[in-house]
Amino acid sequence: MKKFVSLMCLLFVLMMVVSVIPVGAEKPYQTYTYSIDGEALLSPNAYDPQKTYTTTELGTMFNGTTLNSASDMVTDSEGNIYIADTGNNRILILDRYFNLKMEIKDFLNNVHIRDTFKAPAGVFVTEDRLEQGVVKYPGRIYVCDTENARIVTFTLDGEFASIIKEPESELFDADHVYRPIAIAVDNYDRLFVVGQQTNEGVIVMTNTGEFTGFIGAQQSVTSVWDQIWKRFQTKEQRQKAVAVVSYPYNNISINERGFIYATIDAEELKNQMTSAITSKSKEGTYAPCKLLNPAGDEIMRRNGFWPPAGEVDLGNSYDEGYKGISVITDVACGPEQTWTIVDSLRCKIYTYDYDGNLLFAFGDMDASVTNGRLGTLRSIKSVVYHGDALLVLDGNKDKQTITVYERTPYGDSLIRALEHQNNREYEKAIQDWEEILRSNSNYDAAYIGIGLCLSNEGRYEEALDYYMAAYDTENYSVAYKEIRKEWMSTFFILIPIAIVVLCFLIVKFMRHAAKVNKKAAVSGTKRTFREELYYAFHIMFHPFDGFWDLKHEKRGSMRASLVFIVLTIIAMFYNSVGSGYVMNPRGEYSTIFMQILIVLVPVLLFVIANWCLTTLFEGEGSLRDIFISIGYALPPIVITMIPTTLASNFVVADETGILSLITTIGFIWAGFLIFFGTMVTHDYTVGKNIGITAFTIVGMALIMFLAVLFTSLVVDMVSFVTGIVSEVTYRM
Repeated sequence: MKKFVSLMCLLFVLMMVVSVIPVGAEKPYQTYTYSIDGEALLSPNAYDPQKTYTTTELGTMFNGTTLNSASDMVTDSEGNIYIADTGNNRILILDRYFNLKMEIKDFLNNVHIRDTFKAPAGVFVTEDRLEQGVVKYPGRIYVCDTENARIVTFTLDGEFASIIKEPESELFDADHVYRPIAIAVDNYDRLFVVGQQTNEGVIVMTNTGEFTGFIGAQQSVTSVWDQIWKRFQTKEQRQKAVAVVSYPYNNISINERGFIYATIDAEELKNQMTSAITSKSKEGTYAPCKLLNPAGDEIMRRNGFWPPAGEVDLGNSYDEGYKGISVITDVACGPEQTWTIVDSLRCKIYTYDYDGNLLFAFGDMDASVTNGRLGTLRSIKSVVYHGDALLVLDGNKDKQTITVYERTPYGDSLIRALEHQNNREYEKAIQDWEEILRSNSNYDAAYIGIGLCLSNEGRYEEALDYYMAAYDTENYSVAYKEIRKEWMSTFFILIPIAIVVLCFLIVKFMRHAAKVNKKAAVSGTKRTFREELYYAFHIMFHPFDGFWDLKHEKRGSMRASLVFIVLTIIAMFYNSVGSGYVMNPRGEYSTIFMQILIVLVPVLLFVIANWCLTTLFEGEGSLRDIFISIGYALPPIVITMIPTTLASNFVVADETGILSLITTIGFIWAGFLIFFGTMVTHDYTVGKNIGITAFTIVGMALIMFLAVLFTSLVVDMVSFVTGIVSEVTYRM
């Protein structure tokens, strides 16, 4: 009885403890990264939500007037927060503790007239720049006064400084409308302005408003018909057409090195952007986020498994409205060359390193009308770094909030590892990455980070294991190239000797095969099995007379044809199990039984379908003749696939295209031999054989359909009979 009472008391205490845990302690989202296959890999949170400033709280903080359609937010080195409160036509300045410091709503302009903003959509802040301890270039607050078509600057104390009017240039279209919505300023006081309706790219001008050019113009999308019609247009019409199909950027940020991150969200580019993501494109042509140097060149590194474009799993969603590519609305530059983009469609945040590797993604949609769970979002307008925290401006006119996400110890470890890696303190970086792996063993970026550190220390063989763990073929290739270079320098003399000997043996063998074939052609005796095999080398280079003699002079046989089919199966199986890491990073392979099906099924289907058709269209070849010709057409696959599979163990990623090309040539070569073999076997013209080949392929599909249908009927019949027998047995 006492034990029972003690147990009940313990349960009561546990229930009381659970009941006092705050709701906010429950994580509102799951942080994750993506594998090479696009599978979400869960990881510890890099940022945890700490506080959400609600509409009511913001109204109290801002003199009783809450935010109204606020659209931009930035911070400075002291932690001050600058908000473009668009709907209230003002700029709010908060201190690092979210206390209101200043409100810029009206000002005396350069002609000493009281002036106001009209829907200011963007804000940017520069710091005081010192020379010999003296402020040489004072900091400024830059405001995109959107509807007034100008940029207004203020001192850091909020005093009016200047008005930068709309730039003038012949490069602007005659009907161009200047609506600045975002701005970034580099250390040379060059202004990079995003215009709401500026299709030519990012506007670059001096701090006095002098236009210097455009950078980063988005490549336009033109249909085939438009490309044809363009040839008949005048110069003015072509220029107008380009302006229509180009697309403006929607936001911008600048890092400490003066490089520009610019984002674009164009509905018309959705198909191109989707294709770039699914194909893992390394190009930035249709990327939703670009990195531009001051000259306008796109220099973003896209070395991750997937291009840095937000969501990768484009179709995995319970809500149809959240499927498709991410809608990128803002970008922020973080510590150690990291950068963050936001997906306003899914209300998620994605952070990448400078090489384009996804460090982590987190966030979730808050569909509630009132305040939802801490950390969930509704409609992200802006994201900005605030010391070790992330600030997210969220919502619309009815509900606007600012959520503070504090970096966790796990996030600190990530930044510390990147810091040590960037500072070339590789031993410390390795320790940091190993600590991260203890918390998250699925974190591919950690394996890659360790591999890079080992490579930078010259420990290439050790680095290979870590690259292989992350399926990183590019960095693996860089390290392996150094190992191969060292190996080649050691055996420098033997390599050319081996190449010369190999070429000599190939030439010698081909001459020997030619002599055997020539001797067999005039011997007048029955062909030996050896001569039947050697005849394949004659057919490879002389298909017309080769296939003619194959049929009429009986130079080949069924047994030799079967040997070539078996060799093809062996070659493809060897390719499956023997390909090098860069050609098969996942180590995937298929069984010998599967390779038998892959080779035999198409061969038998082609032979049967071709024979069925040619018997109706005056074909002279028998079923046996067709089978033999197909078998003798396969050796090019064998002689290209086996060497390339062997070579794949010694190549790097940049060289795999050569091996793929050689293998493709082997298949094309075999395809031509099959075509010419059936043409000669049936004594067809080229045109007639093209038609028969096309119908043969259709016949193969028809036979497959009938086979599947017959198999399905047999299975149903067996199931039906089995059911009857079971029922009778049960009742008896």
